[in-house]
Amino acid sequence: MKVRLIDLYVAFLKIGGLTFGGGYAMLPMLQREVIDKHGWATIEEVLDIYAICQCTPGIIAVNTATMIGYRKRGIVGAIVATLGEITPSVVIITILASVLTRVQDFAVIQRAFGGIRIAVCALIVQSVLTLSKKSITNTGTVLLFLASVALTLIAGLSPIAVVVLAIVAGLIIGKVKERRAA
Repeated sequence: MKVRLIDLYVAFLKIGGLTFGGGYAMLPMLQREVIDKHGWATIEEVLDIYAICQCTPGIIAVNTATMIGYRKRGIVGAIVATLGEITPSVVIITILASVLTRVQDFAVIQRAFGGIRIAVCALIVQSVLTLSKKSITNTGTVLLFLASVALTLIAGLSPIAVVVLAIVAGLIIGKVKERRAA
């Protein structure tokens, strides 16, 4: 069945409007809307799309919306999903820009943003746990995960370098498994 453009727009409007904290925080909403509610993709497909979108220039949330929209309805779907994703931000930023400069020093505003930051941290932790269940599945992936964490947190290596190294490691591990199976 062909996905309706209005459904793409509304799904990504919800994701864009209810996701605070960037791309990682959108994973629970993405799972709920794209996988659970509409069945537009499997968790594996969403993880692949998300991984690709992390490696491409731009905002992860917008890249993800664009890619899923494109997969479901081509160029028009990509545009509609992207518009759905960015509409809430454009509206909210426009309103906040006109108001925030006048109220940014109020204690209640500072406390509200403090609460939002904590909620975003919780959403990111939940996303990491969900991703890890599907991604860390054997000794090789455990070692790759630990190496990535160590390179990022301990060695201070750039996330881009870690992703590139993980791609290379994944290719090597796949090749080794292929040779062992042959």
